[in-house]
Amino acid sequence: MLELVQAGGWLMYPILLSSVIAFAIIAERLWTLQRKKVIPEKLMPAIWKLLRENQLTEQHITEIEQGSPLGKVLAAGLINRHLPREVVRESIEETGRFVAHDLERFINALGTIANIAPLLGLLGTVIGMIKVFTAITTVGVGDPTLLAGGISEALITTAAGLSVAIPTVIFYRYLKRRIDELVVGMEQEAMKLVEVLHGERPPEAV
Repeated sequence: MLELVQAGGWLMYPILLSSVIAFAIIAERLWTLQRKKVIPEKLMPAIWKLLRENQLTEQHITEIEQGSPLGKVLAAGLINRHLPREVVRESIEETGRFVAHDLERFINALGTIANIAPLLGLLGTVIGMIKVFTAITTVGVGDPTLLAGGISEALITTAAGLSVAIPTVIFYRYLKRRIDELVVGMEQEAMKLVEVLHGERPPEAV
């Protein structure tokens, strides 16, 4: 492995750094964006039980808010539950935008790595070919060692850049899709809360 890095030249180091950062982001997002962490299944029934029994307190709302991303959205509605429907909805939507933005944390960085990695590989290819043509200009084609070194550097950096970019693009698109699904799921749960609070939906449907 070390030999490949050395043979690929100095551009192998930013490519390797990009791969480490991409792996860290992917692992962190996969862990954070689990559906059970973002949209707990038992949260809405628990909230309705508190409301029905008139036991919802500020402490409960704080615990709900701190428990999950969905909890932050629902807590905004619960705080304003005695206000008109439009006010409750607006507060939920405003909080939802912040929560959705938080779910997308590091995703842009992942997309940037997916775009930069192959470009770094291409740059390595160009540098390697420049070395090849410089060697040909200087000593001709009689020394295959010099030519092989430049060609090797060009191929290694290209392969390394693509090896980083391909899985990064796959996970980038997968995570974007997961975030979209989670946001839609939170919107549905939030609308259920609004409808229950204003008597537009029976609690049994929650």
